Formats: sequence, C-alpha cells, structure tokens
Amino acid sequence: MALWSRALAPYGASPICAGIWDTSWPVAREPASVGHARRVLTAQLSSWGLHEVTDTSRLLVSELVTNALRHAHGPVRVNLRVHGAVLRCEVEDGSATGPVPRTAGIDAESGRGIELVDALAQDWGSDRTTAGKTTWFELAVPNPGHDRAH
Repeated sequence: MALWSRALAPYGASPICAGIWDTSWPVAREPASVGHARRVLTAQLSSWGLHEVTDTSRLLVSELVTNALRHAHGPVRVNLRVHGAVLRCEVEDGSATGPVPRTAGIDAESGRGIELVDALAQDWGSDRTTAGKTTWFELAVPNPGHDRAH
C-alpha cells in the first residue's frame, strides 16, 4: 500500500508542464508544524507569483493541518497544485474519517475550522485514499502569474 495518494515533486519544484505547478512536503507530528506549513506555503506561493491568495491559503492550510494533527494518526503531508486559474491545497493523513462541520458555541475555543474553509474556499472536500484521506480546498487565482516563464 502506498503511503501517499500520489507522487509529487518536492517543495520548490519547477512547473511540471506549462500552466501546471505541483509540489508537496511532509508535516512532522508536532504543534510547531502548523506554523512551518504556513511558512512553506507562503514561500511557494510567492515563488509562483500568487500573492493574491496567500493570506486565505495560509489560514485554510492552518486549519486543515491542525485538524490532521489533532484528529488523525500517522504521517501528514501537504500537496499544493496550481492548474490554470485554480489553486488546490490538499492535506493527507492516515485517518479515513472525514471532517465534520459543526457549529461551535459562542465561547468555544475550537470547532470553527471547517466553517472557515467552507466560507472562504471556492470549493472544498475530503476524499478517501488507500492510506487514509485527503482533505482539500480550492481557491480561484485572480491573476494566474504562474503562466509566465520564471
């Protein structure tokens, strides 16, 4: 059984073909990994010229990585793909149980992550894989600068 649902190029990878950029990196199972995932994502989007979606992407990847670290077992991985005018960010983990949207109480300190994903993403979902699941979100890229040569 494969550990990850698909093979991707490592962080910092060049475009695999015109108009499609793809990269991936593992996430250590420790609290500091959420911040690390945000920093890697920010650097990658910057290198691709996708500044317009950075803030929203950082928030949403934080939520998905946090959920994976809190509620899943085994390895965690972030996959990032730009195709045309769509950015897709995936977080893979070892649990087959998908995220459950819930309504957090007014004083609750957690429980709003999937609500944020639902509110801010163009689309989102969760798919089972051979090793667990992939939870993903998509954002429109307002100015697809990745189509130009770097």
